[in-house]
Amino acid sequence: MAEVIRMPKMSDTMEAGVVATWLKKVGDAVKVGDILAEIETDKATMELEGYEDGTLLYIGAKERETVPINAVLAIIGKPGEDITTLLGATKQLPEQQGEGMALAPPVTPVRSTIPTSGHTPLPSPPSILASPLAKKMAKEKGYALADIRGTGEGGRIIKRDVENVMVTPRFKEVLPNVTLPFVVGKEEYEDIPVSNMRKAIAKRLTDSKLNAPHFYLTVNIAMDQVVAVRPSINEYARVKVSVNDIVVKAAAVAIRQHLAINVAWRQDAIRYNKHIHMGIAVAVEGGLVVPVLHFIDSKSLAHIAVETKALIQKANEQQLRPKELEGSTFTISNLGMLGIESFAAIVNPPAACILAIGEIQQVPVVRCGVVMPGYVMKATLSCDHRAVDGAVGASFLQTFKALLEDPIRMLVH
Repeated sequence: MAEVIRMPKMSDTMEAGVVATWLKKVGDAVKVGDILAEIETDKATMELEGYEDGTLLYIGAKERETVPINAVLAIIGKPGEDITTLLGATKQLPEQQGEGMALAPPVTPVRSTIPTSGHTPLPSPPSILASPLAKKMAKEKGYALADIRGTGEGGRIIKRDVENVMVTPRFKEVLPNVTLPFVVGKEEYEDIPVSNMRKAIAKRLTDSKLNAPHFYLTVNIAMDQVVAVRPSINEYARVKVSVNDIVVKAAAVAIRQHLAINVAWRQDAIRYNKHIHMGIAVAVEGGLVVPVLHFIDSKSLAHIAVETKALIQKANEQQLRPKELEGSTFTISNLGMLGIESFAAIVNPPAACILAIGEIQQVPVVRCGVVMPGYVMKATLSCDHRAVDGAVGASFLQTFKALLEDPIRMLVH
């Protein structure tokens, strides 16, 4: 009895496939494991194998045609078998044979004759049989088809043969007598339940990214003066002042001069905050918290250093109080100490802006036409475009950059 081959679901997200190439035609003999066609899915091009011996009696889709899952692709049966009833039962019977749909006629043996001549022709060079998908995969991996043993019909190289190649031409050229050992591994994983902290982070930042139209502004800041002046600051400060403390202070002073970025989007209004509460992103075990330095622009570098260290310690010990996590009007996230050159952060609502700080790097810089070593830091401002415009963000960054490149200016504000 004839068997129907339908469009299989080749991936979790697949809804339909495209017939890239038919490798068999109506009337061809088919064996189990033969490749009938190549199917393009939403993720890759895959081979459609036959799972019955017989003759290809019917093709239900032409090349480059999109076919939904479970639609009839082909029918395999005995030569000359009547499949009209079967097609009617599958609701795939065309009113008339059309393009891309073909029925196999009864097979009649044909005897062919080969003309002979007075001499024996030279044999043509043997061709390597391979499916188009196998050829494409071999080319991408750098394999020579001659090095691959085909297991398809008539020694044809198919997808699985390329996947199972153990020695690449690259190794053979360098080490002609060396083969790679067969490696057996075990796939392992562990599903860890999502913590409430991670759920809150996921919801908050997903909502921010989806609802707030972000734009990003990046500046390069010469940090030579900060690097030079920090040792002098620490000679007189009661507590060690870090580069991050200086960056936070510069941001606070710059915000005071550009209060238009110290805002929050509230659907029917934009809240312009006249006070400055700075959120400091802190990575902790299992997630991220943002403790808040309140009225930051009124505090000295030493005050900022002491309070920041205390909040970070509380965060790591999970001892932060609710009021220490509330009210931020602007946020800073610094990954420079982890060697990150630059990055773009997601806005931390309700604040409309977040400043991402990268690593201070010593690089060649040009000053007065002379190349010399210099310290440079990249800072990227992410803004919610509903509440903040590009020119507003750019003006803030100009002031922030100027304060760090000449930190003495922070003392007069």
